[in-house]
Amino acid sequence: MGFLDFVKKQFIDIIQWTEEGDEVLAWRFPMRDMEIQQGAQLTVRDTQAALFVHQGKTADLFGPGQHTIKTQNVPILTDLANWDKMFESPFKSDVYFFSLRLRLNQKWGTSNPITIRDREFGAVRLRAFGIYTFRIAAPQTFYQKVSGTRDTYALGDLEGQLRNTIVAVLTDHFAESQVPFLDMAANQVELGAAVADRLRPMFADLGLALEGFQVQNVSLPDELQKRLDERIGMGVVGDLGRYTQFQTAQSIPVAAANEGGVAGAGAGLGAGVAMGQAMTQAMGQAARAGDASPAAGAAAATGACRACAKPVPAGSRFCPACGAAQAATCPRCNARLDKPSKFCPECGAPQA
Repeated sequence: MGFLDFVKKQFIDIIQWTEEGDEVLAWRFPMRDMEIQQGAQLTVRDTQAALFVHQGKTADLFGPGQHTIKTQNVPILTDLANWDKMFESPFKSDVYFFSLRLRLNQKWGTSNPITIRDREFGAVRLRAFGIYTFRIAAPQTFYQKVSGTRDTYALGDLEGQLRNTIVAVLTDHFAESQVPFLDMAANQVELGAAVADRLRPMFADLGLALEGFQVQNVSLPDELQKRLDERIGMGVVGDLGRYTQFQTAQSIPVAAANEGGVAGAGAGLGAGVAMGQAMTQAMGQAARAGDASPAAGAAAATGACRACAKPVPAGSRFCPACGAAQAATCPRCNARLDKPSKFCPECGAPQA
């Protein structure tokens, strides 16, 4: 070591850290081959903490403010170095600064869908993502378990571990809660609060504090989401028969607006056929309902054939739904009525 280096070393008495970005969580003051002088000035800014480490052992921790390095305010370091209070010699030590600011808008998400057993849909695969906020709460614990003796420890070195921890806890919560998927998607605030309660002890074990956790979305993979949309659509439609009639009626003006083209003619023809079938079905239902009216019952009581409306021999059986004779031969049209069955051959109604 030259004379100038020796002189320069004696004037290194201001220890501080000015953060230049948001990525660095821990930073070691460059003191290699340098020594802290008795009376050196340590400046710790708001949202920072400074930790002294002597020969691999953590010593004193300083909060925001300006501190003069003396034996009185570094008792642990003085004890570790066996520093005589009457001796003005410098001593060697490492100083680590920690940023205690909130780390906002940290993203998490499931890289692969989580497979769970749902009470309503059976086995399903879920995706989820959101954001969280954390800070360093215990610098000494963070140094001992996470950052260590590295010159710089950045946010990117930690986020993978935190994200995987979140996904693991979320998966376990899904499996244990047995909450249906639809309820999860509708109660994301409550879901986030429950998962955060389980994550906080794990963050604290690393010297961190989880200040916020939000679930922004819980969804199914695209192919399953399509099936869910179809199921929702069927529920919205309700009566499929009435919905089909409504759609048929709605298609008529569209077909009429394109009378000149072949496509319009085809659309009109298709709409007309569909409408005719719908009307025929509706009329048939109305006719059967009318045959079951008191008038039809009276006709059956007088012995009239359902096929030709002429009298039939006494004792013939009649369908209670449509009035058709079931147990004799019509003398007018020779319709076979002597083979009664469990169902009416005319309308298919069950017979007594």
